[in-house]
Amino acid sequence: MKTLFIDCGMGAAGDMLSAALLELLPDPDAFIEKMNGLGIPGVRVQRELTEKCGITGSHFTVLVDGEEEISGDVREHIHTHEHVRFHAHTHGEQHVHSAVMEQHLSLPQEAAEPTEPEPEPEHEHTHHHAHRSMAEIEAIIGGLDLPAKVREDVLAVYKLIAEAESHVHGVPVSEIHFHEVGTMDAVTDITAVCLLMNEIAPDEVVVSPVHVGCGQVRCAHGVLPVPAPATLYILQGVPIYGGEVRGELCTPTGAALLKHFADRFGNMPVLRTLSVGYGMGMKDFKWANCVRVTLGETEDLTDKIIELSAHVDDMTGEEIGFAAQQLFDAGAADVCITPIFMKKFRPASRISVICHESEREAMVRCMFKYTTTLGIRQAVLDRYILSREIKTEQTPYGEVRRKVSSGYGVTREKYEFEDLARIAKEENLSLSEARNKSLK
Repeated sequence: MKTLFIDCGMGAAGDMLSAALLELLPDPDAFIEKMNGLGIPGVRVQRELTEKCGITGSHFTVLVDGEEEISGDVREHIHTHEHVRFHAHTHGEQHVHSAVMEQHLSLPQEAAEPTEPEPEPEHEHTHHHAHRSMAEIEAIIGGLDLPAKVREDVLAVYKLIAEAESHVHGVPVSEIHFHEVGTMDAVTDITAVCLLMNEIAPDEVVVSPVHVGCGQVRCAHGVLPVPAPATLYILQGVPIYGGEVRGELCTPTGAALLKHFADRFGNMPVLRTLSVGYGMGMKDFKWANCVRVTLGETEDLTDKIIELSAHVDDMTGEEIGFAAQQLFDAGAADVCITPIFMKKFRPASRISVICHESEREAMVRCMFKYTTTLGIRQAVLDRYILSREIKTEQTPYGEVRRKVSSGYGVTREKYEFEDLARIAKEENLSLSEARNKSLK
């Protein structure tokens, strides 16, 4: 199985992820030409080789109208180029300014204590009056010559960012307006990563715990704790740590890309390495300031599961069916009902619940609550599994989800029952007819 491991020991940002993944391709220059041919308004990208702590890697530069998008604060301290400012439009014409949404990747030690921000250069002030709404961003992405899957990924990542900013600032997503130049920079980074992931096509993506940095960061409109509120919101449920570096290492864009593409978070799995890529930040540390990606082959998937079972002979079919549904709703991977005979050959039912270790306690409580059993048996089982991915297809009947499973030399595809049932009801068809129409 082809596995991609992303090492976020120095955080993650859109440009660094783009640069690292770019090095996994056999012809990086051809990809740069493809990016420049997409028609992102005013944007041109380029790749440069650079060195950190003796390691050679790539830097991915986005030029918007011929200039790299760097705020005045970042020019002073030589941070990375990713910056997307936005306004949250409230009722009336007032603006609530957030801090710079993208990373000040490498805030040096002497700049760890925030100071009053200096006025921004005059040429940047013109950007304050050029904003794009989320709807406009969706229109830009929709107009790019991208595969459908890549377009869906780009929009999903951008929505993660917009939802985080919406939550942090307490305004609807529709009222968030991104600065035009910074918007193009972020759209480009996100598009590049999504397109690269589509070309590399890993079966599984594993991401290390994310180093987010520590301290505070001085932005154009104030001082924020590290990680920035939007970044921390996106990284809910993700293992993160602060480390020794004072400054912002993980940006909202980087966080959203990791959250969207990661199948799981953890240490590097056992794999046979095929290729390695390094995506470099701009600041120098005593640590190599880079994201490292490793593409390799891993053994097909296995995992451990818990089987919980109980025998009941005093429940009706309706009661058993209701209990099974409650178990599914509580997170069971599977629930199976088997007819059996108990003592004195009384007809009964065996209720079997499959779950992961993390859901075991909830399943036990649910089984005692919704069944009449007085005891539950447990078995810890090893299982072989196929990797699974849900793909969404556009059809004349709306979106249809398709589950693709692969591993052990086989690949299987199956349309989701709920989507086929919807089409069958709407079009007065049988399930097989709905399936055949979806395949066309």
